[in-house]
Amino acid sequence: MKILFMLFFGAVGLIFANDVAIGGMDMIKSFSVAGAVIGLGIAALGGAIGMGHAAAATISGTARNPGIGGKLLTTMFIALAMIEAQVIYTLVFAIIAIYANPFVG
Repeated sequence: MKILFMLFFGAVGLIFANDVAIGGMDMIKSFSVAGAVIGLGIAALGGAIGMGHAAAATISGTARNPGIGGKLLTTMFIALAMIEAQVIYTLVFAIIAIYANPFVG
């Protein structure tokens, strides 16, 4: 984990290193891209963890009672769609922050 933090902060230093001073609008755009990427990464990580738990619970329930496997599978697919919808909403917000940035004039 320490290595990831060191790589991330080293990359941030390289990204913002420039001979010419960065203006206000360029800094807002840079932080918008960084925020969008970090936010999307966190959302994808949370969605993947949630999907893993849902699949594990469905497999466990089917192993305990094979007769209700179909109902559990249907419920799992609905839950996975809702989890994935949250990640897609974050993707939409990230695209808005990058391309149609509301913070830039």
